[in-house]
Amino acid sequence: MRVTFPKHEKLKSRKAIKQLFEEGKTITKYPVKLLWLPIEGQKTQAGFAVAKRNFKSAVTRNKIKRLMREAYRLQKPETTNKNSRAFILLFLYIGKDVAAFQAIESSVVSALKKLAASSS
Repeated sequence: MRVTFPKHEKLKSRKAIKQLFEEGKTITKYPVKLLWLPIEGQKTQAGFAVAKRNFKSAVTRNKIKRLMREAYRLQKPETTNKNSRAFILLFLYIGKDVAAFQAIESSVVSALKKLAASSS
């Protein structure tokens, strides 16, 4: 089974992102903070962000976003199969230093598990 993160599952809509910040709920598992909002009639969309204030170098910000995307991509089949509901997800990196992939992956996994538990 191929586990991918196709273009139509990426969160790009400014309107959806604005709605997410205004109405969304949060789950914090250091060093990742998850903003989520249930939606109707669409597939789950996910976005990833790193504050420029904490990491001045674009190379570092992009590396952290790649690590978060990979952690989400690997866990996506487990979250989508268990949950028939669709969400808008935004993963924010709140750490001050670049964490190892294992730390990022464990926080993404625990945030997704908490999301699945709270949305049921």
